[in-house]
Amino acid sequence: MSALTLAVLLSLVSAVAYAGGAILQERVAVSMPERRYAPLRRGVWWVAIALNGLGALLHVVALAYGPLSLVQPLGALTIVFALPMAALFVRRKAGATAWRGAIMATVGLAGLLSLTQSADVQSLDGAERVMVALVTAGAVVTLMVVAHAVHRHPVVRSVLLASAAGVAFGIASVFTKTVAVDLDAGIALTRQVPSLAVIAVLAGAGVLISQASYRGAGLAAPLSTVTVVNPVVAAAVGLTLFGESFRYGSAGTAVALGFGVVAAGGLILLTTERIGAAQGAAASTVQVAKGGPVAADAVAHDQQPEKRPDERAHELPAVPSQPAAGPHRRVLFRHGHGRERIGS
Repeated sequence: MSALTLAVLLSLVSAVAYAGGAILQERVAVSMPERRYAPLRRGVWWVAIALNGLGALLHVVALAYGPLSLVQPLGALTIVFALPMAALFVRRKAGATAWRGAIMATVGLAGLLSLTQSADVQSLDGAERVMVALVTAGAVVTLMVVAHAVHRHPVVRSVLLASAAGVAFGIASVFTKTVAVDLDAGIALTRQVPSLAVIAVLAGAGVLISQASYRGAGLAAPLSTVTVVNPVVAAAVGLTLFGESFRYGSAGTAVALGFGVVAAGGLILLTTERIGAAQGAAASTVQVAKGGPVAADAVAHDQQPEKRPDERAHELPAVPSQPAAGPHRRVLFRHGHGRERIGS
């Protein structure tokens, strides 16, 4: 097996692991809505964390065998894998609109990443690391505050939280690359402790925030948002601070921007589709609530099967639950061909 084939296989398995982790996270969010960030007592959640960790490990190993221009776009297949896996394992089928949005987001992200060209290996200096860490913390906190401010709109809140998680994951990847470059350059590991601490904080925050993003928004919209925002943020830092660029000059830059528009359109389509579904469900609930008990009785009556004449012949008339006032109250009812007297 060639190194390129191994890189492709590892990338595909990594995408499947990420998809499985996302499906389990969404299931935990549905079953335990009160535990928004860290449902530590649920074993399924820890399985999801393990799958995400496996996906990250396989992605790193794939980068060791294949080029970044191949491995990164294959990671976008997480969205495409997650929808059929959810339909198969948890009976959560996605509609045509969700599929269109997921495919648009995947194609746009894959095209954008495939056009990104890495520059010579370089690292961030101390001032740049502090600046990136502070800007990231400000962006994540701002997105979380806005998300909680719009808590009455669950889908918008979830997309904002997913964006915050994607930012945290993306910058954690930037610091991971910086530490790897420094270690290759012979810089002592003890000098990397602050950067390692930033990686741990951002990765942990990303996991907890992404868990909260699945509450009330389904699977496709939060997963697609995290999957797109994560590498886009990392690529943006690479373009601005690492000297990376797009292939094929100005033409490649224009095409990359086009792919970015396609990915953004897919996310918008997924978000609006989920908002429409939520509004439809809310409208149905309000309509039933306005109908009251009479509407419920009418629905129940319509659902009862028509009785045959011989069944109606043996029916008993309704007996009053409470007798009328008075010392001498006789209630007669017919049973078969005889009469019986109840009360006196």
